[in-house]
Amino acid sequence: MDTTPPPVAPVTEDKTVAILSYLTLIGFIVAVVLHSNKKTRLGAYHLRQTLGFVVAGFAVGVISVVPFIGWLVALVAMPLFLVLWIFGLIAAINGQLKPVPLIGEQFQKWFANTFD
Repeated sequence: MDTTPPPVAPVTEDKTVAILSYLTLIGFIVAVVLHSNKKTRLGAYHLRQTLGFVVAGFAVGVISVVPFIGWLVALVAMPLFLVLWIFGLIAAINGQLKPVPLIGEQFQKWFANTFD
């Protein structure tokens, strides 16, 4: 396991976009608008993380309409998403470019050119 601390964004970068991106869909939209006016590495990073949550949540929502199997997937996924969301929010508050466990690096790859 890698014990090096995650990179911290430069002090001059504003954490507002990063934090707002995790606070509801409206917060995400506001963060996108703010980010379009002043692009920062920290903001783009956390917007990509949150976009991954939105897409994954939508996918789980679609799967959850399937009786039994879909319900089981949703029952497991939603509490897991909540825990991962908290990890992402904490990283944003601390100004860290730290992916959420399990899926964060994949979100960065999938949405690599988004919000730049």
